[in-house]
Amino acid sequence: MLDDVNSALLTDRVETVGIYSKPSMVHLSRQFENFPPATKTLAFRLSKGVYGKDRRPAEPRIRDDRGPLVRSIGTPQTFLSDAQVDELVAAYQASAGTHEVAKMFGVHHTTAIAHLRRRSIPLRRRGLDETEQATACRLYAEGLTLMEVGLRLGVAQATVGRAVVKAGYPLRLPDRGRRLAAEVSE
Repeated sequence: MLDDVNSALLTDRVETVGIYSKPSMVHLSRQFENFPPATKTLAFRLSKGVYGKDRRPAEPRIRDDRGPLVRSIGTPQTFLSDAQVDELVAAYQASAGTHEVAKMFGVHHTTAIAHLRRRSIPLRRRGLDETEQATACRLYAEGLTLMEVGLRLGVAQATVGRAVVKAGYPLRLPDRGRRLAAEVSE
């Protein structure tokens, strides 16, 4: 069938070159033109009526006894006034931590930190005082790992490591490394 269409289209466009007749290919490009993919997609969507439909509902889906509502916000934002930010700074400077201050004002701890940075307040790093440092060194010398000491004292493993090195104790290899070293020496 396709050959019949092609021969019908080519019958009126035949060039004679010497004794051979050759169809002219110039006119075929107009008959069987390849459109770009975007144009094909647009034509397909128009034929299906996609652009005539509104995908949003006419009214909000959430309703209550007062009527239709606007969609609910997942987490409401808490904006602090200048006076509240002053109180936040004062509470932080009175030795409250960033998480505690954030909980007091109902904001995320990163928001509390951002307010402190905007006021150029230097942030404290939770560390170990002298008694906690001595306890950490004693527990580490008894054979506990940095992680175990950190869990007991409520600080990070890196904090314990800094305290132990500061006190002059050498750090041990992790358990895995100690086991491998023991296997090699035997």
